[in-house]
Amino acid sequence: MNAASPNDHEYDVAIIGGSLSGAATAILLLRELPHLRVLVVEKAPQFTRKVGEATVEVSAFFLGRVLDLTQHLNESHLVKQGMRFWFSNKDAHSLADCSEIGPRYQVRLPSYQVDRSVLDEEVLRRAFELGVTLMRPAKVTRVQLSDGGEQSLTVQHGDDIQQITARWIVDASGFAAQLARQEGWHRPNEAHPTCAIWSRWRGVKDWDSRELATKFPAWGMANYGLRSTATNHLTGDGWWAWWIPLKGGDVSIGVVYDQRRVEWPKGGSQGQKLKDFLSLHPAGKELLENATWVDGDVHVRRQLPYSTTTFAGDGFTLVGDAAAFLDPLYSPGMDWITYTVCRSVDLIVAQQRGEAVAPLAAKHNRDFRRSYDRWFAAVYQDKYEYLGEFDLMRLAFTMDLGFFYLGIVSQPFKRGEVALREPVFMTPPSTPFFYFMRAYNRRFARIASARRERRVLGQHNLGQRFLFPGFSLEPASGKLLLKAVFGWAWLELAEGWRTWFRGRLKESAATHVSAPTPAGLT
Repeated sequence: MNAASPNDHEYDVAIIGGSLSGAATAILLLRELPHLRVLVVEKAPQFTRKVGEATVEVSAFFLGRVLDLTQHLNESHLVKQGMRFWFSNKDAHSLADCSEIGPRYQVRLPSYQVDRSVLDEEVLRRAFELGVTLMRPAKVTRVQLSDGGEQSLTVQHGDDIQQITARWIVDASGFAAQLARQEGWHRPNEAHPTCAIWSRWRGVKDWDSRELATKFPAWGMANYGLRSTATNHLTGDGWWAWWIPLKGGDVSIGVVYDQRRVEWPKGGSQGQKLKDFLSLHPAGKELLENATWVDGDVHVRRQLPYSTTTFAGDGFTLVGDAAAFLDPLYSPGMDWITYTVCRSVDLIVAQQRGEAVAPLAAKHNRDFRRSYDRWFAAVYQDKYEYLGEFDLMRLAFTMDLGFFYLGIVSQPFKRGEVALREPVFMTPPSTPFFYFMRAYNRRFARIASARRERRVLGQHNLGQRFLFPGFSLEPASGKLLLKAVFGWAWLELAEGWRTWFRGRLKESAATHVSAPTPAGLT
């Protein structure tokens, strides 16, 4: 790709970062207003693999039907077969002993396991073909904002230092969150102190291999669809691990843990510690038996979740991970990219067409601040208290997925792209569901905490299977959801009453006991 001319210093839009969120923003802007002068500044000479490899149905709709990437996704990546969870306790000694949650059949709607280095290059290539000016490799060293005026960027491009002006700046810098950190808007989510360690692996056993089916025949026959191309999750007390296959045979594997519940082992290489940790789980021990991590591709990220106090203003907007990050569980990252990109494009297009920006930016900020807070409270807050409990996660996963399908996934398929302008939990009909989801998440966390006090964690984790037919967008799928709601009611009568008169679960780590290894596995 060609770099910008040294004489090009004035643009309508300058985008910091050329991976998925930045390049997608450029594509949608140029579709709406082909005359726009759009600059993308990308620091990497070529993209490398990154986390965010699993899409779900909303982001798959965005990638396939909005960005028109369906053929590329089918040719260069893997079709994803839903999500699976694996549970263990001290009596589970083999893969077949682990309790399992997942679909019995193939999925109904498209989603993908993607190699981000390949996907990001493809999206940026398409943006370039539409007329984007690209500086690469180049680095934005300073941004000067001017409310309602011309924004200024200092860009280091090779040996040159250039001053660029643009009416709009789009920060798509990912976890670097360049603009939010520079302006003091960046806020870590201290109520959710999670860390991640991950790598890509070779020689990992295939979940659907003849070897495993022969070794564990009843286990192999229990499932009709594919396990190997699902996002498999290994779970324990206060932690979970993702297991994502990539085109070509490599597998992305990482552990996410709550620092209040798990203390990461010290000493030795991170790759070896990751393998040792995962091998304490029977599923991890079996599948990683002959596996090796890719040298130079082991990563650690402290304090995963964060947000910003400001998402947009008259002249700037933040998209994707540059704005906020929740948690990798359920793969919401690309959904967040979808909503922030679509709304940011609308904001810029509105200004270019002469509309007043201030009220639109104010609404943008209100919507995304509330969406982040509600998304976190409804799904993720205190979830690591019960992630390792088969029966609690069976109910929570069914209701989480059911509400997601019927209330969120259904919208773009039934109403089109307009639904991608509505961040999660921001339409009035979604408010009761937010409160309901927050309620059962809190209750399951409280029940798990009481089990921990009674030393009965993991008692339901041996040899059970919840293999459901899968959700669709038809009303009949509501039956699964209704059964889970009744299951919650029964759980409250059978066990939850022990905690009815206790206060909310404290966010403090004071009552938590750190463990160097997954609880229940030693």
